[in-house]
Amino acid sequence: MQLPPLSLYVHVPWCVQKCPYCDFNSHGQKGEIPEQEYIQHLLHDLQADLHLVQGRKLHSIFVGGGTPSLLSGKAYQWLLDEIEKLIPFEDNIEITLEANPGTVEKDKFKHYVEAGINRISIGVQSLQADKLKSLGRIHGENEAINAAKEAQAAGLNSFNMDLMHGLPGQSVEDALSDLQKVIALNPPHLSWYQLTIEPNTQFASKPPVLPEDETLWDIQEQGQKLLAEAGYDHYEISGYAKPGYQCKHNLNYWRFGDYLGIGCGAHGKVTQPEQGGILRTVKVKHPRGYMDLSKPYLYESWQVEQDDRPFEFFMNQFRLREPCNKHQFIDYSGLPISKIETAINTALDKGLIEDLGHSWLVTNKGHRFLNDLLELFV
Repeated sequence: MQLPPLSLYVHVPWCVQKCPYCDFNSHGQKGEIPEQEYIQHLLHDLQADLHLVQGRKLHSIFVGGGTPSLLSGKAYQWLLDEIEKLIPFEDNIEITLEANPGTVEKDKFKHYVEAGINRISIGVQSLQADKLKSLGRIHGENEAINAAKEAQAAGLNSFNMDLMHGLPGQSVEDALSDLQKVIALNPPHLSWYQLTIEPNTQFASKPPVLPEDETLWDIQEQGQKLLAEAGYDHYEISGYAKPGYQCKHNLNYWRFGDYLGIGCGAHGKVTQPEQGGILRTVKVKHPRGYMDLSKPYLYESWQVEQDDRPFEFFMNQFRLREPCNKHQFIDYSGLPISKIETAINTALDKGLIEDLGHSWLVTNKGHRFLNDLLELFV
């Protein structure tokens, strides 16, 4: 086995309010956020994981939530300065922070840039008032547009806009209108994906009426055409980027790279070549429990069984629209090609992938029936 690049995920659990579709570990804000206390715990959490670094520099950092933009620029300045003292950064490290347009005051992004953040991901979801209300969002169209303008003015290397389609009561025209307005703002990166109803959410207990499959297909087909015409490369299932602006953090995740996870409920995945293993970790979910010094930050950890590695590897890699290097499977999973020979041959016979010699490439049919393709490796 070989060590892949190492990233860091930082979780900030607080939101102004919980959105009905959200299944992430987030908690409605009650009173003032204990900013300094939480960052101190994040740093202690990271110190406890330093043995997993194994001599590597940090390839990328992603601060997700929750709503990380509820914290100040000064807080992130402290956090990032201390992280770099613990783990050196690669020269061209990408540092992303998720932001809700409803929590972005003027010049806030500039303060984040001063702290060392060089990429922002703005959670727009929609630009239409009725759709935003149904999604439980606290911003409107103007706030979303202003957030994009703030990002452009802040001197960031890149920024992403997160947009959903297939929303309750949404027509093809509604979805394409949202997409056209976001494209007009010229974000270097755009995440455009269909709303799905996840377990243990408000939408799961009281499901909204979503568009019919035929409408969803029309939205997807026409939207992808708009994005291609605007110069966006469709490099991942829901990821679209202008040339040179793919998300480095997500690419490392999808290529089966390693990542430490710190913060409430954060997940991690680390290769251990000497043991021939892959370790997965989960931290304590609730802020109160996470900041209880009498308990460890680590909630659970386990080794990924060899039989589970093919599915985990391809579940990530086959999301991408780039060739999957055969040697990368061997190096990162620790398994021989013979372990997956039957599944690969079935996928080839069904036209779900192509064999390019040194790599495999998912076909258009394979992307359309991705779940069927992945089931071959279970």
